Amino acid sequence: GLSQYSSDPRTEWDLSAYSTREQVLEAVRNLRYKGGNTFTGLALTHVLEQNLKPEAGARLEAEKLVILLTDGKSQDDANLAAQTLKNLGIEIFAIGVKNADEAELRRVASEPLELTVYNVLDFPLLSSLVGRLTRVLCTRIKERSHKETTGSAVKDTPVNTGPQLSPTDLKISAVTSKSMHLAWSPPLRPPKKYRVVYYPSKGGTPKEVVLEGAASSLQLSNLTSHTEYLVSVIPVYDTAAGDGLRGVTSTLPLSSPRSLRVSELSHNSLRLSWKAAQGATHYLVLCSAAPDGAED
Repeated sequence: GLSQYSSDPRTEWDLSAYSTREQVLEAVRNLRYKGGNTFTGLALTHVLEQNLKPEAGARLEAEKLVILLTDGKSQDDANLAAQTLKNLGIEIFAIGVKNADEAELRRVASEPLELTVYNVLDFPLLSSLVGRLTRVLCTRIKERSHKETTGSAVKDTPVNTGPQLSPTDLKISAVTSKSMHLAWSPPLRPPKKYRVVYYPSKGGTPKEVVLEGAASSLQLSNLTSHTEYLVSVIPVYDTAAGDGLRGVTSTLPLSSPRSLRVSELSHNSLRLSWKAAQGATHYLVLCSAAPDGAED
């Protein structure tokens, strides 16, 4: 599967789109480059929420690997988004080109960094990584699959999507211009804690609230008005992370003053009146002369 990103991530094809090597290579040849900003955190969250789902072709029993290719420093918090993926047992490989920030690559990538972080000076040099990266990826998949089937080790935080470890029925209510209320049905086995992550869908720094496992609701406040927010509720256990609940809701626009009226006109003054805007503490009144030829 492949997604491109700038300020808005875009899925090019899902894991289930092609079934042969030739089809994938043809899709790569037809790929159109997407220029723009570098919101890496938003892109990683997009991959988790859109591309690593069963309906997009992700198999629950298969190892999950994400290869991040970037040529710049992220303009949002890539570390928090990457940690969410890693907490769910998803392994991240980070490849930087040109102006990529190697320190950021090392924070985003999974351990061991000597196998998961790569950096080259220009795009043509990526070809020099193909052989080694292919071997490392295949080896990592075999190692992790072998550990799980032999029982010699387990993932630090395996994903569990059953009702035993995953909450259900996320409800978002009481939405205002600055707040919203979240509520959910807890899993059969209460988690140790919940991580609630929320951020504007068009890019911005993710914020996180950690709750005790007995909680089943949360009030989010100090939000930006008239903004679409992505919300994730992730249950965390001692040795596992349940499948997160996700939702999208827009805050309301700030209320506006209404029914503007002009009265008491004179050669150098006028009176304005309006119906108040709910919650407003001040008003800013701007006045300028009409342009030549326009109605005064």
